[in-house]
Amino acid sequence: MTTDKYQYLEGFNNHHTSEALPDSLPKGQNTPQKCPYNLYAEQLSGTAFTVPRSHNQRSWLYRIRPSAVHEPFERLENGNELLTCSFANANITPNQLRWDPFDLPKDGEQVDFVTGLRTVAGAGDAATRNGLAIHVYHANKNMDKRAFYNADGDFLIVPQHGPLDITTEFGKIMVQPNEICVIQRGVRYSVDLPDGPVRGYILEVFGAHFELPDLGPIGANGLANPRDFLTPKACFHEEDNGDWQIINKFLGKLFVAKQDHTPFDVVAWHGNYAPYKYDLAKFCVINSTSFDHIDPSIFTVLTCKSDTVGVAIADFVIFPPRWAVQEHTFRPPYFHRNCMSEFMGLILGDYEGKTGGFQPGGASLHNVMTPHGPDAAVYEKASSGELGPVRVADGTQAFMFETCLTLSVTDWGLKCCQKVQPDYWKSWKALKNEFTGSKA
Repeated sequence: MTTDKYQYLEGFNNHHTSEALPDSLPKGQNTPQKCPYNLYAEQLSGTAFTVPRSHNQRSWLYRIRPSAVHEPFERLENGNELLTCSFANANITPNQLRWDPFDLPKDGEQVDFVTGLRTVAGAGDAATRNGLAIHVYHANKNMDKRAFYNADGDFLIVPQHGPLDITTEFGKIMVQPNEICVIQRGVRYSVDLPDGPVRGYILEVFGAHFELPDLGPIGANGLANPRDFLTPKACFHEEDNGDWQIINKFLGKLFVAKQDHTPFDVVAWHGNYAPYKYDLAKFCVINSTSFDHIDPSIFTVLTCKSDTVGVAIADFVIFPPRWAVQEHTFRPPYFHRNCMSEFMGLILGDYEGKTGGFQPGGASLHNVMTPHGPDAAVYEKASSGELGPVRVADGTQAFMFETCLTLSVTDWGLKCCQKVQPDYWKSWKALKNEFTGSKA
C-alpha cells in the first residue's frame, strides 16, 4: 500500500481530486494520449451524460489496469438466494411488524459481507430503476481476495455491531457503529472485520442517488453539514495480485468473474461520484423551543428524491440525543398514520417511544397508513409527568428508512428469520378509554 490508511477529503458531493503518487493526475485534460505513470484513464458514470450539470455525477479513475480486464461473469455457485430486488411476489401486510435483533453468524459458520446479506423488504424493481430494498447483514469473515459491486443501486450502510474496514477503488474507509457510509452503484469494494463479527442495516435505492435535504426556512445551516462528510483519498495496491473474484449484484442475483490482479489499483482520481462516510454524532438537531412537535422530517440526514417535489423515494432519518423543552406538550412521538412507510432500526440504547421489545439490532415496520405510536407505558408516563428541560435519547441512536412506496416483506423477513414478534400489536392493547365527556 502506498499511503497511510483512512485519509479523507471533506465535503458532500464535491468535485475532489486525489493522488496517491505525485503528479499522477493528468494536467489539463481527462484522457491524454499517454497518462502519467502509464496509467489507464477510466470514467465511472453515476448519472446519464446528459443530465443537467448540477445533477451530473461522475469520476475519472487513473489505474494500473482497466476494470474490464477480467474473465466472463458466471452465476455465483451457491450464491446468496436471500437477496432480491424484485418484490412482485413478496408478502403484503398492513399489520405493524417488529423484529427481535437479527442474528450474528452462528458458531462454525464462515460468512463474509456478501454472503451475509439478507433482504427484509422493498418495493419497485431495479430493472426499471425505480424503488428500493431494505437489507440486513451479518458477517464474521473477511472478504479475502473478493471484491463486490452493486449494479442495481446505491447502498447506505448502517453498522450496528462492529466496525467495517472497507477498501474501495477510491481509497479506504473505516465505518464504526453510529457512523454510516454510502457506496454508490458500480463502485468496487471489499469488507474486512477488524473486531470480529458484525451486524447492521442497509438501505438500497435503485433509481437516483442520496443527497442532502433542502433546508427551506431553516436557512443555510443545520442538520447534516456538508463539510462533515468524508470521502477517501486515493490509496492503491500494486503487489496484491493473484486470484481475485469480482462479485456483481445484477438484478438481485450474484455473478462472479475471475481476474489475476487486484481491483484496487487506482493511483489517482477526480470527480464527484465517490463513496463517503458520516458520523451521526455530528448531526445538528433542530427542534421546537415553545410547544408542540416539529414533524420528524427535521431529523433527515440524507434523502433520495422522487419525481414529485417534496416526496422521497427514501429518507434516512435519525433520532439522536437532544434536549426536549416544549411547554404543555406530549413529548414522545405522537400517534400517527402516515402516507409514507416507516422502517425503523436501533443502533444502540433504548428508543424513547417504546418500553422494551425494540432492541438494538432489531427493527420495526409501519407500512403506508398503518397506525402506530407510543405504547401504553410510555403514554402514561409522558402524559402525567412533570415537564421541564430534559435530555432525550442519551446513549441511544434510533433511525428510520422512510419511503413513499408501500413495502412488501420477503419470505425470509416475515417467516424464515424467525425474528418477527407475534405480540407486537399488544403494545397498544392496554391503552384505555379515558374519555371524560358525555353526549349532550
